[in-house]
Amino acid sequence: MKQLKDKHFILPKSALIQQVKETRSRTLSLIEDLSDVQLNVPVMENINPFIWELGHIAFFYDAFICQTLDGIPPLMKGGNDLFNSFEVDHSDRWGLALPNRDGILDYMSKVFNKTIDRLDLHDPSAEETYLYLLAILHEDMHAEAFTYMRQTLGYPEPVHEHSKTSPSGDLPGDVEIPGGTFMLGANPDDSFVFDNEKWAHPVNVEPFKIARAPVTNSQFKEFTEDKGYTRKEFWSTQGWIWRTKKGIEAPVYWAKGQKNWLRRSFDTYIDLEPDHPVSHVSWYEAEAYCNWANRRLPTEAEWELAASGEPAGDGREISELKRKYPWGDQSNDGNYANLDSALMGCVDVAAFAEGDSAFGCRQMLGNVWEWTADPFYPLPGFVTDFPYKEYSAPWFGYRKVLKGGSWATRTRLATNKYRNFFQPYRNDIIAGFRTCPK
Repeated sequence: MKQLKDKHFILPKSALIQQVKETRSRTLSLIEDLSDVQLNVPVMENINPFIWELGHIAFFYDAFICQTLDGIPPLMKGGNDLFNSFEVDHSDRWGLALPNRDGILDYMSKVFNKTIDRLDLHDPSAEETYLYLLAILHEDMHAEAFTYMRQTLGYPEPVHEHSKTSPSGDLPGDVEIPGGTFMLGANPDDSFVFDNEKWAHPVNVEPFKIARAPVTNSQFKEFTEDKGYTRKEFWSTQGWIWRTKKGIEAPVYWAKGQKNWLRRSFDTYIDLEPDHPVSHVSWYEAEAYCNWANRRLPTEAEWELAASGEPAGDGREISELKRKYPWGDQSNDGNYANLDSALMGCVDVAAFAEGDSAFGCRQMLGNVWEWTADPFYPLPGFVTDFPYKEYSAPWFGYRKVLKGGSWATRTRLATNKYRNFFQPYRNDIIAGFRTCPK
């Protein structure tokens, strides 16, 4: 726990209690309308049974707060054997003797009450603050997973409150980013740091151009209708194997209507929105599109520089300053980015102009996660003193880095430095991409 003892960031207990309550309310809102049959999903590679995942969320608080901080026994006997994701193989989660819906909700309630009650007794330390935030953000990640699991399974749209926005159009063109030495990663004085963000280190970035906005449905439709999915020259070897095995000839939720393309949004087919970012595409599909368009994916360093860098002098150099969010250091207030499921879906790529980066890139946070060119590896300075040791280390080298967050990502998770990581074949997550000229 040396890292935790070295940190000085402390939140008042009222703030932690509010966040625990808020994230639990969001989690439960995502499953409360589902029947018991819907909660017990068929065996699938990319999702978990809802019942198991709910237990796993509770177990995380149980393990990292109740057991770690208070030294008490697990609040569910045998919980580690049921809900520890690194003790229970994915395919085995359907065969476990799990509690029923009421039993899982009761376990969640007991852990929830314990985590709240212990905060009522005293002000949290830096270590407690860190572990609470870790558990809260972990639950936020699973809430986003519940959202795209409902999409995968063709379930109805979640029922929690949301609003709609007016069409804004597309945003073509590239912006120029000056080169220079850029500090990639997190700083030790950041309020919360995941292990794979450690630590900021100098990276030399050559001057480059990057699209102002992600690739749209309309742009990706051109690739699809130009037989891009069946032209092997655009695909990597592994990408082509994946595509042919799956028989994919368009993005996973697209369907050809009598006149136009349609897109399945949860349980309903709607007309394809031309100026929305293309979503639910794999890294392989993004790579193939880039080859077709004579473009490329940005590196992680290029993406983060475009999102957080500041121009210096006459604009041909970069400043030492680094923004927490593309628009600055203030948190999203609903006007800067499409986050928190506030709109329950993507919006046009020209929306949220107030959230532009210093260089003029739009929606670098929110709307869709964005694939980068880079495999997921540790940054220089990575150490294994993170409490959740299995968070990153098992996945290095096997996944690709995504940046930015989607419309279902929580605001408190989405920063310029945050590194998401998934296998390059995953097309169920809310992911798109933006491109750079070669």
